[in-house]
Amino acid sequence: MSRYGIDTSVFVRLLTGDPQKEFDLTVAALGKILKENSAAEIEVSNMVIAEAYFVLQHHYGVSKEEAKSALVSVMSSGLVKPQCGNSVLEALTAKQEPGLLDRLIAADYSMNERVTLTHDRKMGRLTKVRIL
Repeated sequence: MSRYGIDTSVFVRLLTGDPQKEFDLTVAALGKILKENSAAEIEVSNMVIAEAYFVLQHHYGVSKEEAKSALVSVMSSGLVKPQCGNSVLEALTAKQEPGLLDRLIAADYSMNERVTLTHDRKMGRLTKVRIL
């Protein structure tokens, strides 16, 4: 199986469709990879997700909720998927504290079979997180 990881520039094109020409080229190129190898996976790391989350807010003027919704939409499209799996989609749709970045941090460590250590009481409520 071939596994690929995209960077923030690719992910932001998928999220925004901007600029249109680059968006179309990006979708075509990723689609070609998937078509040529049905077992291929194109993944988005938590670092890229976090960067794109801030790019959408600060450069495109969208709200946190709109940014989260866009992230979920693209990662549920079948073209790309979160490297850390469904825990990322759960983090993006969570309504209570802790926030998205704390959840992504915990998901990264958990994926690598690590317990997250924190002083943050809200983050400490997550599974596989321990308050020091």
